[in-house]
Amino acid sequence: MKCRNGCGIFGACGAVLVGILAFLICGVHCDKVEVIELGNWTITNQNGSLTIANQSLPSGIYSVFGPQVLDSYNDIGLRYLAHDNWTYSNVFQFDVRHYQRGHINLTFHGIDTVAEVRLNHQLLGRTDNMFVRYSYDVSSLLQAENLLEVEIQSPVLAALARANILNETNKSVPPECPPDRYHGECHMNMLRKMQASFSWDWGPAAPSAGIWKTVELEIYEVAVIRDVDVDVSRINGSHWNMHIRCYLDAVGGQDFNGKLVLYAVELLDHPVVVDTYVLETISHLAPVIEFDQPVPIEKVRTWWPNGYGEQKLYPLHFTLKAWLGPDEPEVRSKTKSHKSLRVGFRTLELIEVPAPDGVGNTFLFRVNGVEMFMKGSNYIPSHILPEMQTNDQISHLLRSAKEAHMNMLRVWGGGVYESDYFYQLADSLGLLIWQDMMFACAMYPVGDDFLSSVREEVRQNAMRLSHHPSVAIFVTNNENEAALVQNWYGTFSERDRFESEYRELYLANVIHELKLVSHSSRPKPLVSSPSNGKASEQDNYISSNPQDNHNGDVHFYDYLRDGWDPGIYPRPRFVSEYGFQSFPGAYAWQRSNIDSDDLLHLISHRQHHPLGNVPVITLVERHLPLPLPEEDNYANALIYFSQIAQAMATKVETELYRSLRDTPHKTMGALYWQLNDVWVAPSWSGIDFYGNWKILHYWARDFLAPIAIVALYESSTDSLNISLICDQLEVDTRELTVVANVHLWSQLLPRESTSWAVTLRPNGVQYDKVIPIADLLQGQFTKTNAFLELQLRRGQEVISKTHFFPSSISAAVGLEDPGLEYEIASRNCLNTSDVIRNSVSITIQVKRPAVFVYLELLKPYRYTLSENGFMQTTPMHVVYLTFDAPACSWLLRKSDIRVLTVNDFMR
Repeated sequence: MKCRNGCGIFGACGAVLVGILAFLICGVHCDKVEVIELGNWTITNQNGSLTIANQSLPSGIYSVFGPQVLDSYNDIGLRYLAHDNWTYSNVFQFDVRHYQRGHINLTFHGIDTVAEVRLNHQLLGRTDNMFVRYSYDVSSLLQAENLLEVEIQSPVLAALARANILNETNKSVPPECPPDRYHGECHMNMLRKMQASFSWDWGPAAPSAGIWKTVELEIYEVAVIRDVDVDVSRINGSHWNMHIRCYLDAVGGQDFNGKLVLYAVELLDHPVVVDTYVLETISHLAPVIEFDQPVPIEKVRTWWPNGYGEQKLYPLHFTLKAWLGPDEPEVRSKTKSHKSLRVGFRTLELIEVPAPDGVGNTFLFRVNGVEMFMKGSNYIPSHILPEMQTNDQISHLLRSAKEAHMNMLRVWGGGVYESDYFYQLADSLGLLIWQDMMFACAMYPVGDDFLSSVREEVRQNAMRLSHHPSVAIFVTNNENEAALVQNWYGTFSERDRFESEYRELYLANVIHELKLVSHSSRPKPLVSSPSNGKASEQDNYISSNPQDNHNGDVHFYDYLRDGWDPGIYPRPRFVSEYGFQSFPGAYAWQRSNIDSDDLLHLISHRQHHPLGNVPVITLVERHLPLPLPEEDNYANALIYFSQIAQAMATKVETELYRSLRDTPHKTMGALYWQLNDVWVAPSWSGIDFYGNWKILHYWARDFLAPIAIVALYESSTDSLNISLICDQLEVDTRELTVVANVHLWSQLLPRESTSWAVTLRPNGVQYDKVIPIADLLQGQFTKTNAFLELQLRRGQEVISKTHFFPSSISAAVGLEDPGLEYEIASRNCLNTSDVIRNSVSITIQVKRPAVFVYLELLKPYRYTLSENGFMQTTPMHVVYLTFDAPACSWLLRKSDIRVLTVNDFMR
C-alpha cells in the first residue's frame, strides 16, 4: 500500500503503531484526512488457468495478459481475454486499533466495468459504470489482515446478458452489433463503458476489463472535499466574481459542522474563512458549501484561447475541517481535507441570433467579448486500453494541437471523460474543449437502474470538470439525434418509443444533471452533435433535419465526389466533424506487424470503414499516379499518396469554412475528424498511434495559421477566389502584397510572377479578388504543364503561401525525376532531465521540381520535422528533424531516413 498525508505510514501500511509514538509524531498534522492507495494486486481468470501477482494500478486484462493486442492480428487472436471473467484480489494489513474512531471509506475511482466488490468475503456492492467513482464505508469490516476481491464479468457476456433481458420483453436497443468489417463485439450500448472498446470504424475491439484508476482507503471523521466548482463572471466594471461550490462526500448519515478556508494568494490579500457552519450544520444528504467571492478587476489578467493572448491561471487552495457536534474536534481526529485547483478568468458565450443570410441562426463562440473562429480537431482516447493512457501521450497530442494553431478540441462521446491532467493541460495551452458526454452512435436503454447510473456518471464528471476555463460547452451525445431521425439503425419501426426514450435519457436525466454545474460563463448544454442548436427547441430537441446548414453544427462526409474540389462542401454555421482517411507511414506498419504478415492484407483487415479502401483509392487515383496493385511499389505508393490526398482534401475543406466567416453564411467553426489514433490502421487521424505527424498535421500548421492566404477554385468561372484570413485582433497592414508565381513542372524557380498590394482585416477575412485561371496561365503556360504558387508577403518575408494545381498531378506534363539527393548536414544532442533530444539537419538538393517531398524516420522514435509533404522548387532546401531517443544518435545514417516524391511514381 502507498500512504499519503504522513501519519498513516505506521499503522495502515502494516507496521505496529504505538499510541504514544503516534501522538508525538503526528502532533497537529494528524487532523488531516488520510488517503492510502492499495497496490500489489493479484489477477486471476475464472478457472485459474491465468494468474499473475504483484500488479499495480491502473490495470486491465489486456495490458497484463495481452499487451501485444495492437500488433499483427492480435485484436482477434487475443479476444478470448474479453470473454473470460476475472478477479482482482488484494491482501493488506491494517492497524484497526489505531483507527477506532471516524469512518474509513474504500473508494474505487474507476472499475471497468461490471463487478462485485467483496471485503473479507462480505459483499460491499456491485458496479456497472466505468465512469463512476464507487465508495463503501468499511469501518466495521476491516481486520488486521484483509482480503479485498473485485470479481469482474466479461464485458462481452455482461452486455449480451443485458440485451437478452430486454429481448425477453420484446424490446431492442439498436444497433445490436457493429458492421462485420469492424471485427467487433455486440451490444456496446448495454454498458456504461468506453463505447469504442467494442470496436469503431477507426479502432479495434479490445473490450477491456480491470481497475483502470486508483483504489484508496480514505480515513476521515465525517466528510471530505471531493470537487470544487468555480463559476467566474464579470459583475461590474470593478470586479470579477467567483461563485464557488464545494462538493463534499459525507459518511455516517448525520448532519455535521464545518469550516472552510480559501487561500488565493495572487487574487486576495487575506484568506477567506467560511464559518457559517461552525454553529449551523451541513446536510449530509446534499453536502455542499456555496458562496460568492468578488475579486478586484485590477488583480486579474484575463485567460484567452490559444492565439489570442496568454493563459493566466490562478491557484486556489481550499481547506475543509468537518466534524460532528457543536464542539471543536479532538486534535487527532481526521477532520481536515484539501483541494487545490487553478482557475482562469474569462467570459464565453454561444451566440445564436438571426443569421446575416436571413435564414436560421448563427452558431458562434464569443470569448471575452471577441467573436472567434473555432479551429481544431476531434480527440479520441490516446489509447484503446484506458488504463494505458499516459501523461506523456496526452501532452504530446495537446501540444501538437497547439503547435498547429488549434484553439478548440472536441472530446468525442464514444471514449472516456479524460483525466484531470488532460483538462489542466488544456487550460494552460489555451485549448477550448467541446465536451461530449459518453454516448455515441446508438440508442440506449432507459431502465431505472441504467438511468440511475447515468445520473451519477454525469453528476460526478460534470462536477470534476466544470471549473476548467478550457471547458467551453457540454453536449449530451454524439450523432444520436441524427441516427434516430435518419433511421440509421431501423428505429422507424418504433419511432414513438425511441423518441420518448431519447428525451427521457438526454433531457430528463443528462441535461438535468448538467444543470447542477451550469455557469453564467458557459453556454447551456447542447442535446446532440450535430443538432440545430437553439432552433431544435421548437422541435422538442428531435428535429427532422439535425444537419440543417442554417442552424447549429453539422457533421459532413462525402466520399463519392472529389475532396479536392471546394464546390462539394456545404456552407454551414459550424462544422464539428469532417475529414478523409489516410494510412499511417510504412514504418509504422512495420513496427506493428510481424514478418509473415502481408501488408496489404493487414491494411484490409484493419480498414473498418464499410466501404473499405475504395474511398481512399478513388480520391488518390483522381489526382496521383498510383501504380497498379500488382506492381512492387503499390503498397508504399498507396500509403504515401493517401496522406497527400487526405491532407489536400482537409486543407481545401478547412480553408473554405474559414473563408466563409464574413459572408452571409457566417461559418464560425471547423473541427476536423480526427486528431489522433489508437492503433496503426486506416483512419481519419492527422497524428499516428506512435505520435508521429502525418502530412495532414504538418499542413494544418499552415492552413490553420493565424494569417493565411487561401485560393479556392471556382469551376463555374474557371477562376481562383483569393481570400486573406487573419485571426489576430491587431495586425500590421503595411507593405503587404500577394505574389502569384507560375511554375513549370519541368523547371526550378518561378517562370513568371505577378504581384499586387493587399491589406488584412483584423479578426476577419479580406476578400481580395477573383482571378480567372486564363489570366495567370498564358502563352507557354497551360493547365497541364504549369502550376501556381500564391504568397502573402510583408516586404520580402513570406507570411503564408498556398499552391493550386490546374490539372491532376498524374497528368502533369514535364514532371520527371527530380534528381533528388540528400545529406545529413549536422547533428546535435541535448541531454534534458527527461529525455535525450536529437536534432538533425537534412539538406535536400534537386534538379527539377520535387512534388510533395516526404520524409520518414525509420527508427522507433517519436519525431517531428520542420515541414513535410512540401513542394521543392528551389535547388537546395534544408529540413530539420527532431526526435527523442535513449542515447545520442551520432551514427544516424542516410539509410535511416526515407525520402519520397510523387515524381518517383510517374509513368
